[in-house]
Amino acid sequence: MAYLGHDETDDAYYADNIYVMNVDGSGAREIATEHDRDPSGLRWAADGSGVYYNAPDGGAENMYFAQLDGPVRQITEGEHYLTVYSMAGNGRAAGVLSSAHEPGDVVVFDVAAGGEISKITDVNGDILAGVELGEVEDVWYESSDGLEIQGWIVKPPGFDPAKKYPMMLAIHGGPHGRYGFGTPYMWYEWQLEAASGYVVLYTNPRGSSGYGSEFGNEIENAYPGMDYDDLMAGVDVVLERGYVDEQNMFVYGCSGGGVLTAWVVGHTDRFAGASSECPVTNWFSFVGTTDGLGWYNNFENLPWEDPSEHLRRSPLMYVGNVTTPTLLITGEGDLRTPMGQTEEYYQALQMLKVPTAMVRLQDEWHAYFYRPTNTIRTWMYRMDWFRKYSREARPVS
Repeated sequence: MAYLGHDETDDAYYADNIYVMNVDGSGAREIATEHDRDPSGLRWAADGSGVYYNAPDGGAENMYFAQLDGPVRQITEGEHYLTVYSMAGNGRAAGVLSSAHEPGDVVVFDVAAGGEISKITDVNGDILAGVELGEVEDVWYESSDGLEIQGWIVKPPGFDPAKKYPMMLAIHGGPHGRYGFGTPYMWYEWQLEAASGYVVLYTNPRGSSGYGSEFGNEIENAYPGMDYDDLMAGVDVVLERGYVDEQNMFVYGCSGGGVLTAWVVGHTDRFAGASSECPVTNWFSFVGTTDGLGWYNNFENLPWEDPSEHLRRSPLMYVGNVTTPTLLITGEGDLRTPMGQTEEYYQALQMLKVPTAMVRLQDEWHAYFYRPTNTIRTWMYRMDWFRKYSREARPVS
């Protein structure tokens, strides 16, 4: 059988490994040792010669084959998210594919025929008929220390590079999550924001999955930290292109993205407005109240041994620097980043007389996807907040 495992390590992040063993558990050994990516959806080949699996690579996800005795072979290629859910004994596979302009459809392909993919549904064809979507550009850039970072720019429909557009920076959670060419659960938000006249930048700063264990572990005992530099370097890259109104830039994110949003406004005033959603703002009070005890692994010391690191890395400790109008949104049932984290930051902003508002989503857990009404409500509150605090645009020179 095949199973996922990992080497003994103290790293806060590592890409899972694939092992095979005998049915009695003996003879365990690792395969696909050269493929430092997170595998999922493992399936034996019909002849037992290896294992098929899904894996990310940067902003894409495709299907791979790990031979029992040999190198890994990539089965499908493309700038998309492909998740295989079923495979017949004859090698016919079925899954869901999404890309920058496709929310997701069922596809089929033959693993032995070069992985040529055929779409067999058009689930959103009626909704998207006649709709002009914003162009999505893949960009790579260097951070402050030379680390290569991948990001994407979504441009408004009918984009004119001679004009100045407001911009949104979208930050993913995790913090070991990732965005990509076809992130299904954010696809519509970015296109809605672009259709509302914004340039949208989303990136995979250090710590993101999909780039290997070393990249993912760049934020070990250092989050937030240089991932902030990665984000700001991406903003600078877009500004250099000349089509963004520097006076009207906005930032938002949920969970790990909410943490970084609160960190951003505590370290720069370059954004006109922010929306910190389901954040952690105080790592010290977070301990023992979250359902994720694994967070102990993200600090060099336990908080009762030395609380200084927990405080140093808490956005709340920098709230005195905040001048950016900051919206806070969290589900009342959130167990991962409990409501108290939002309340602490909200009270501090109120005391400092920084424009702020707190939205408590009822019947909602972590993030805002449990009820569709909460999803729509979050997007509308965020958009309204950014419109409210838009600054007068400078004339185009």
